[in-house]
Amino acid sequence: MIDKYLDYLKYEKKLSTNTLKSYQNDLQIFANFFAHQNLKKLTPNDIHQFIFQESKNKSVATVAHNITVINSFYTFLKDEDASLINPCENIISPKKGVKLPNFLTEEEVDCLLDIPLNDAYCYRNKAMLELLYATGIRVSELINLKFINLDLENDFIRVVGKGNKERLVPIGDVAKKWLIKYINEYRQELLKNKNSDYLFINNQGNVISRVGFFKIIKKLCAEKKINKNVSPHVLRHSFATHLLAHGADLRVIQEMLGHSDISTTQIYAHLVNEKLKKDYEEFHPRSHKY
Repeated sequence: MIDKYLDYLKYEKKLSTNTLKSYQNDLQIFANFFAHQNLKKLTPNDIHQFIFQESKNKSVATVAHNITVINSFYTFLKDEDASLINPCENIISPKKGVKLPNFLTEEEVDCLLDIPLNDAYCYRNKAMLELLYATGIRVSELINLKFINLDLENDFIRVVGKGNKERLVPIGDVAKKWLIKYINEYRQELLKNKNSDYLFINNQGNVISRVGFFKIIKKLCAEKKINKNVSPHVLRHSFATHLLAHGADLRVIQEMLGHSDISTTQIYAHLVNEKLKKDYEEFHPRSHKY
């Protein structure tokens, strides 16, 4: 299939020798990656896995070119066989100059979440921070959580996101432990004889605001000397970046974050790629120019 496509590029599209070699190289890497699969039966998720692996050691421009070549290849195949589905059809290439979101390292997250537990407010803060990092939910989704949203027996929370769309997000053992402790032992103290369906309560017995939680994070970062512009959304970025760095599927991360478009989630692949380059430059003994 690749040879037939390259002949088409050479004789009908009249591409230069160098361009043909570039296309051939990209397609050979692509074919080798899926050596044991039928290229005609690949899915968009397969393509995303390939893009993620390529983005670990290639520039944004190179990955974008790879996607263009593969998409062109499948467009050619589809012209030959109308029943074929192009798995690249809705894949959006990464753009140059995309502003990468801030995130915390795993060590910084550990530092931030290791807070002194002196009173009910500290246990509430601990539960909120652990839950935010464990699930990657938005701060608005966090503060609007109610008891009806919890399914701790099956380790899920039901989140109402943008556009009133509901999604199920798994919750890990650590976050679950601190959430249960807060609910069972400290939440009632914060309510001050009031009733509320909301999980997280402020010092007046009402649902905590996003501004109030933002101030809590700022104060903790100052105390712990974390010199980054940290907001609740930075923990969401950290959640996605760390999952991706440890091998999670991009589509799974998209589902948990509640992104309607995979291109929004793809930004985290660039974050991982940037960190790989920085670590290489810092730690490899011959990475610096003489």
